[in-house]
Amino acid sequence: MEQHHEQHGHQQREQHEQHGHQQHGQHAHGAAGGPVSWGTAARATLHCLTGCAIGEVLGMIIGTALGWGNVQTMILAIVLAFFFGYALTLRGILAAGVDLRTAIRVALAADTLSIAVMELIDNGVIALWPGAMDAHLSDPLFWIVLAIALAAAFVITTPVNKWMIGRGKGHAVVHQYHH
Repeated sequence: MEQHHEQHGHQQREQHEQHGHQQHGQHAHGAAGGPVSWGTAARATLHCLTGCAIGEVLGMIIGTALGWGNVQTMILAIVLAFFFGYALTLRGILAAGVDLRTAIRVALAADTLSIAVMELIDNGVIALWPGAMDAHLSDPLFWIVLAIALAAAFVITTPVNKWMIGRGKGHAVVHQYHH
């Protein structure tokens, strides 16, 4: 009888450990929905922020070099932010052996809302900051406001990504292809 209780207890521990491992996988990546850590959300946001920052800076450099006005330069910066945000995601998905058509669909699903929120916040801060729109690349104000704008975009977009990943959307879709 005692051996039966030990065996039953062992089986319950194994089931608990397996269940705990399954939950850990869901918590860490959020691919199946459910609770998502702030660290996971922050990493997804940082990924988007990298592409956005590359596009923003490149757009501003090109617009300034070509002597474009503020509106044209901002539009170029936003277009390039989306391009580089998607490109970084595509690179990882394609490296996992996914075909281009599927990779594009996954990147669009994963990044569109995140990049849109990030761009809205980032460009909103720049547009509303006195003198920022007229600051040149050699002006410290340009770089200070850009850093503040990107930091604000990161802080505000991280909860959006946490919410999306927790529902199996956003970067949760990308995680399916990384394993």
